[in-house]
Amino acid sequence: MAGDDRAHYFVVVEGTERGRRIELATSLVIGREEPASIVIADSQVSRKHCKLALIMGEVFLTDLGSSNGTFVGGQRITGSRIIPPGERFTIGDHVLEHEWRSRKEVEATQELDGDIDKASRYIRALLPPPLAAGPVRTDWVLQPSARLGGDAFGYHFIDERTFAIYLLDVTGHGADAAMHAVSVMNVLRQTALPGVDVRDPARMAGHVNGMFQMERHGSMLASLWYGVCDLPSRRLAFTSGGHHPAYLVTPGSQVPVPLDVANVIIGMVPAYDFRAATVEVPPGSSLYLFSDGAYEIDTADGRQWGIDDLVPLLALPHEPGKGESQRVLQAVCARTGRQAFEDDFTMVVATFT
Repeated sequence: MAGDDRAHYFVVVEGTERGRRIELATSLVIGREEPASIVIADSQVSRKHCKLALIMGEVFLTDLGSSNGTFVGGQRITGSRIIPPGERFTIGDHVLEHEWRSRKEVEATQELDGDIDKASRYIRALLPPPLAAGPVRTDWVLQPSARLGGDAFGYHFIDERTFAIYLLDVTGHGADAAMHAVSVMNVLRQTALPGVDVRDPARMAGHVNGMFQMERHGSMLASLWYGVCDLPSRRLAFTSGGHHPAYLVTPGSQVPVPLDVANVIIGMVPAYDFRAATVEVPPGSSLYLFSDGAYEIDTADGRQWGIDDLVPLLALPHEPGKGESQRVLQAVCARTGRQAFEDDFTMVVATFT
């Protein structure tokens, strides 16, 4: 095509260098260290791992005798292989995808990536620090996808005897979803609201639902799990707005207890009457809140990982010196063969001492 400004790019879609985009002009060698022309810091990548070459308009991928192999479609390649646009290949813990795009499109994408990065930093600035002492201990992990979802969470003491905790997931991806999550989270963070009992999860969900109806907020919806624990009585009141259950793991139990209440998703039905429930929280119990990015995962071998795969991991023994959320994330990575996911992986764990 005359005047076509398209070029061949390889973008890292999984791995620690996710989001990096490499333009292929003629040929390049990918490896762990120089003299490779593209260096990817990955212990599973050989010093000179593979070569990409543009020949007569086709991109050829050649493994250079790497120790751990170069994989296309889950199969280790030998010799050279044509990589058409849209095809992916794997080296070590990194997955790269072939793009054939105009430079103007790439510039626009990079600008959008900058906006997403700003939104991601803004969300992280609002997240609470882990609690290492006191009646409630917390830890969390938020591993954003390349597209950045609308995950957010928080927890705080309403007063010295009352602890609130919540997680929300806005539909869609990108900066708009992230900023909508920030708006909702800023309401949930309040310890006092006019005319609203913040200790009543059903009232809080109804208040948020009224504020963020989809027709006034770009058709965006948000699932929500919100709980309030009265620490002296050890009673946890909770509600859910279109969100999957949180799970309570009590000492000595091998069966996580789902905490779920059937209600509509936030923003869909005006003046909806939300319902709530309560549960006793024995000393030493841990509460697990997570987004659907923790279980809607395509594994490396092509299987669909689901919530029934995730839940048993919650009851496994704690590991000394490691936060529960990080332990679960590492277990999910080991079982799915994935180091990065299509959606945000968000989990927050509260342990009641």
